[in-house]
Amino acid sequence: MTDIIAIVGAGALDTHAVLARAALRKAAADQGKTIAVELRNADGRLDPIPADELAGATSLLLVGEVADAPQHPATVTATLAEVLADASGVLKRKGAAAAPAPQGALKIVAITSCPTGIAHTFMAAEGLAEGAKSLGHSIRVETQGSVGSQDALMPEEIAAADLVVIAADKQVEMSRFAGKRVFQSPTKPAINDGAALIRKAAAEAKLQSGSAGAPEAAAPAAHKVGVYKHVMTGVSFMLPFVVAGGLLIAIAFAIGGIYVFNEENAGTLGYTLFQIGAKGAFTLMVPALAGYIAYSIADRPGIAPGMTGGVIAGTIGAGFLGGIVAGFIAGYTIMLLNRWIKLPRTLQGLMPILILPLLGTAVTGLLMYYVVGQPTAQILAALTAWLQGMQGSSALILGLILGGMMAVDMGGPINKAAYVFGTTLIASNVTQPMAAVMCAGMTPPLALAIATRIFANRFTAEEREAGNAAFVLGLAFVTEGAIPFAARDPLRVIPSLIAGSAVAGAICMVLGVELKVPHGGIFVLPIPNAVVNLPGFAIALVAGTAVSVIALGLAKRRIAAAGSVQAQPA
Repeated sequence: MTDIIAIVGAGALDTHAVLARAALRKAAADQGKTIAVELRNADGRLDPIPADELAGATSLLLVGEVADAPQHPATVTATLAEVLADASGVLKRKGAAAAPAPQGALKIVAITSCPTGIAHTFMAAEGLAEGAKSLGHSIRVETQGSVGSQDALMPEEIAAADLVVIAADKQVEMSRFAGKRVFQSPTKPAINDGAALIRKAAAEAKLQSGSAGAPEAAAPAAHKVGVYKHVMTGVSFMLPFVVAGGLLIAIAFAIGGIYVFNEENAGTLGYTLFQIGAKGAFTLMVPALAGYIAYSIADRPGIAPGMTGGVIAGTIGAGFLGGIVAGFIAGYTIMLLNRWIKLPRTLQGLMPILILPLLGTAVTGLLMYYVVGQPTAQILAALTAWLQGMQGSSALILGLILGGMMAVDMGGPINKAAYVFGTTLIASNVTQPMAAVMCAGMTPPLALAIATRIFANRFTAEEREAGNAAFVLGLAFVTEGAIPFAARDPLRVIPSLIAGSAVAGAICMVLGVELKVPHGGIFVLPIPNAVVNLPGFAIALVAGTAVSVIALGLAKRRIAAAGSVQAQPA
């Protein structure tokens, strides 16, 4: 008897489907399971599954767009991207939803959000809107971006909804969806294939705990999300402080010179702006990071202990590393206290406003002062000294790594890890990694924009048109402008972009380029003293872009006028 029957719908992505089939077979073998995989494309079915074999299988896996899918009591759905990323994890999913899925056209409400709130948030919203329209469903999307919530969902809309879709890379407040069928996902599936994500959500959504319309619970509940999502929630709240502080410092330098912070300049506009940026916004950066990591883990009662731990981290010199540690200590302390302390119902209101903040702040502070704070400060000091003293090969290697990371997933977890590394080091006066990160992040969309002009026969008319927007996004340091191109042809586009970004990052580091502003692309480069060695930055940007353009020209295949892909001549 076959354990798993998988049907892979190729659509227009034949190569991806073949790779997905191979990945599923390998993952099943590694897990000691038997699997039969049927591949469906425009030409028909490859290795069709007999009906009797399907009936005897333990579960049915539907990958991609599968028309006329057979029925099975334990059906699991996945996208091609999910299978290619983690086939083993897909095979471990359990079939059958926790709540019955309504039939016909659905009323859907959704929230999209990403750590920076600049591009992924709105691209995911657009993907969901287009996906719902193609499936005949109605949808309302609330975007929680860098300027706050837009198109906020009304209580009556939530009450009438059949399905709630959360496409977010950071923690989202869930209390208002109590009693609704909710499906949570990162933003990337919504960007790549909104329709597939909505189908998956309709099949696998779970009932949110609580009763519909119930008020928010007084005590927090632990959020079952990973460490990365907790950190990204903290980063999303920290970034406005970093950006505001960095830009104010850069403007202060432009007005009063590189020594504007000296006491003899006290009272001048430049000196005052420097104090606001460095002593105001930058001082709050680590507490915000720590406080909202704790919030992601333990909800609002975690904010006070987390922010207090962040302030202590700054006081003892533990910096952003100490802030991350403090956030996790505070969050998990609150979570455990909430589980362990049981009060009579009449006293439960004291938990979130008195008992949890008091005990959580005390425990976090004591651990920061007596246990983890000093070792973390020593680690940060060693890291800072190593980065400040980097020369030659060590700088080259770090630049290659940071640069390549910026292009691996273009705004995803790996990209954000490199970006956070660069931004947090600015507060320690280590500004070379930030220069490498921003230069490498600008390269992918710029390279694609130029490649669509030089190698026009390798891109569709739609891609050539999108190249105009990609150029502007690249100039503004919005790496996500490259995502539509990478989604269409990842095996050729992504390696080409990584090569150029790695070169750009390495050149920045080797030439000693420094950047004191964490965002803005070329629009902040003209600010005096914002960049050390501006010619070096320009050289790195041009060289990295050129490498990716050449790589794209070599890797991409020509597209015939009718839309079919033709092999390049030898």
